[in-house]
Amino acid sequence: MLLLDSPQLAQLRDEFRLSMRRLFVDLCREVHADHADLAREFGLPTGFLDSLHSSLKLTAYSNWKVVGWIETLNDLVYLLDVLRQLKSEQDRSEFAAQLLNECQEKFFEHGYLYDLFPTGQPRASGLEKRLFVLCQRLAQELTQEALWFDPSLVVKWCRQRKMKQWDVPGMLSDNFERSEIAGTVSVDISGAWCQAPKEVQRVLRQSAGRVLFRAESTGITVKAGKSVSPIWSGLGGVGRWQWACHPPIVATHSGNDPVTVGPTLVYGENRQPRTVKPTEQRQVARIARAWQTIQLAWPEGHDVLRLLTSRIVPLKAKGVVSFSYRHRPGLSFINCFDRGNLDLIDDLIHENSHHHLNLLLRKYVMYHGDHNQQIFYSPWRRSLRPLRGILHATFTFTMGALLFQRLSSWASGRDGAARWTQAGLTQRDLQRARFRCLEEVASVRYSLQDLHYADHHLGWLTGSGRRSVGQLTEAIDQVERESEPFKREVECSAFGQALRKHVKELQQARQTYGPMRLGKV
Repeated sequence: MLLLDSPQLAQLRDEFRLSMRRLFVDLCREVHADHADLAREFGLPTGFLDSLHSSLKLTAYSNWKVVGWIETLNDLVYLLDVLRQLKSEQDRSEFAAQLLNECQEKFFEHGYLYDLFPTGQPRASGLEKRLFVLCQRLAQELTQEALWFDPSLVVKWCRQRKMKQWDVPGMLSDNFERSEIAGTVSVDISGAWCQAPKEVQRVLRQSAGRVLFRAESTGITVKAGKSVSPIWSGLGGVGRWQWACHPPIVATHSGNDPVTVGPTLVYGENRQPRTVKPTEQRQVARIARAWQTIQLAWPEGHDVLRLLTSRIVPLKAKGVVSFSYRHRPGLSFINCFDRGNLDLIDDLIHENSHHHLNLLLRKYVMYHGDHNQQIFYSPWRRSLRPLRGILHATFTFTMGALLFQRLSSWASGRDGAARWTQAGLTQRDLQRARFRCLEEVASVRYSLQDLHYADHHLGWLTGSGRRSVGQLTEAIDQVERESEPFKREVECSAFGQALRKHVKELQQARQTYGPMRLGKV
């Protein structure tokens, strides 16, 4: 496993780019060979997809937007296979039961499971219709997004095919997964975006965002209600945006690549996404300062951060923790409103660590099967989790322990207090960082025991998984040694009682969920 080796991780990222490009080509070939009829029925432009994979640069194949798009295409092709099988299936009840089990493992991050089985039960009645509607929606979303990777390619394709027009039904409402504002079009893969004129936005509010994009040999327009508005013009061989086009918001530059900040995703009181709004400059500045603090306090961690995180979406969501998606590497949703500056630094590293492990898991098989059984106690969620959840938590919180140990060291010694204050952090933040370091050491050690048990007694880990657990153990050993100087100080501080309570809870959890119980699985 490559814990903090940024050159090897960069090589792994290059391999990932090649694998994603191969996947795109293979998916196009499979659609042509096996699903040409369904592609036509759902309006999926197979010919244009061939042009798209030929035009994308290799570096684009690790971009969060392109990877997410290809992964969605992969999901669609899988669901087209399922739809074709279902049409000829004799025992639909058994088929539905098997599909539910597959979806629980394959689509644990998506809402597809609810789309297909809204009651959580393997109901065969209406399954074909639900599957059809889901495929139709994914095909429409994929086609709409493909228009804006490179509109000049769209116009060129229409011209070469001598197509009078190519109509694509679409939506210009808020997009929560990509954090896009209603009435805007996200263009290329840089984070730039175009905004509809006010008169178009008024119509969009009346039509719930439903539109029709029309691509022709001269440009692309959008029809919303009775309003027709040109978005991009390719007349004269020079492409021009007809809508107001905005460059990406850059928080900092990571080598040659900018780290961009997207619009803010706003949640309601029910902890569900409610809307998307422009991000305040104050939050962009906070992100930039947090990024710089990591660079100064933990250079090795920063090298991995700049390699694997490329876009940050602020969350305005009380009680909602930061998160990321496996299928959108480099995109981190960070709660910037409900948490302080130390939390912001922590969350940047935490979500980057998920990107880190997801990249490793694309290369290395670390466990046999998904083992979706929720039998391991998680010290962080205080609930039972499957093996993959424990592996992710142990990895990411080991990185958190490393971060807090490095921050604590950085704040010590000559000029340490001045550096800490300049980073926008308080003396209480320093006490809390040291407490969090010790807290994570205790939690990680708890879960490492379960991972060792999953390996040696249940036989669930592979050789790569065993080596990964070994490296995590070495890392947490190092953190524990280097945190020894401030351990006594934390025990005597305002956080001492919380640390003692945490250790006691882990001891109690071990009695309840320990190896003796796991041995009965």
